Amino acid sequence: MKFFGFHLMPYQDLPAGHLDGTASSWVTLSNALFDPEKGHRLYRRYIEELIAFDRAGFDGICVNEHHQTAYGLMPSPDVMAAVLVPQTTCRIAILGNALPLRDHPLRVAEEVAMLDVISGGRIISGFVRGIGAEYHTFGVDPASSRERFHEAHDLIVAAWTRPGPFEWYGKHYKFRYVNPWPRPLQQPHPPIWSPSQGSGETIDWAAKHRYTYLQTYSELASVRRVFDEFRAAAQRYGYTAAPEQIGWSIPVFVADTDERAEEVALPALDRLFNKLMRMPRDVFFPAGYLTPASSARVMAAKGGLGSGNADVRDLVNRGYAVIGSPDTVRQRLEAHAKELGFGCFCGVFQFGSLGHEDFLASLHLFTQKVMPALRAL
Repeated sequence: MKFFGFHLMPYQDLPAGHLDGTASSWVTLSNALFDPEKGHRLYRRYIEELIAFDRAGFDGICVNEHHQTAYGLMPSPDVMAAVLVPQTTCRIAILGNALPLRDHPLRVAEEVAMLDVISGGRIISGFVRGIGAEYHTFGVDPASSRERFHEAHDLIVAAWTRPGPFEWYGKHYKFRYVNPWPRPLQQPHPPIWSPSQGSGETIDWAAKHRYTYLQTYSELASVRRVFDEFRAAAQRYGYTAAPEQIGWSIPVFVADTDERAEEVALPALDRLFNKLMRMPRDVFFPAGYLTPASSARVMAAKGGLGSGNADVRDLVNRGYAVIGSPDTVRQRLEAHAKELGFGCFCGVFQFGSLGHEDFLASLHLFTQKVMPALRAL
């Protein structure tokens, strides 16, 4: 099994009450609440925590993209990857660039190729559509997002693999010259991952291209179904999906005892799930963002996330997070891995309101007492 450390980079210093009475922590939460001096200190601390994954022996570090929210302070995953490249030796997984939100996908092709060359071939390039809130941020039509996503992906892969210059005249993107310098070090291109909450179209697309599929924020029943569907889709495309092609991302917290883990993690998970994730349904899933086929299943997988009143202990019991002592976490993850067959584990170790020392203590216990037992699975 391969282990990746995920870090949401939440803004932790909002004045008391500002997430209690607002309709959304995305898009409309005023940036007047962001204190740049506090933000500077948070960035310095969070970068140290990201580097800690590398020093602890993780196979990679995950960075991602979100906009106009206190949920995460990474509007540009490529910028964060560039900060990490000279300070780490492990892989850096960009999970991912939100392609439909870019007017010029060639910038993604250039930036990822540049990072790959500078890092010596350590970049994993994740591609996502971006969650619904991002479409309010940029004023992009969500109904065309899947078309834009597919065409942008095809253009980027062509830019990485076809000798240039060549022309590209698609429905959404038109270029007289496609000829980016530099080209990626990894050939034919960096590994591509597809994070998702389980839409049928994304599952099929990832299996068709033989990419790594990464399931996020879902209860165990949904994860089980989605992984089975991914393996079935791979069979339809003529191959058997390998475990390393299947990934699971989930919040993790480890403490000396189960009681201590709950004491620290449950308030942080409450802030994550009920405060920082909160948004009205039309912001979470704007009209046209989901296809009719995926609407029911994705809404069901959401499991109350975004409503602001989810029962956090119930979410943990349903598999939205793994918390406990080293023995508890190890046993649960081992059982899940054997049942679900995933070979990539992306643990979200910093979430909600976790303090720096709690993060480091959890990471240390995980790497010393959990990870070694799962490596050989």
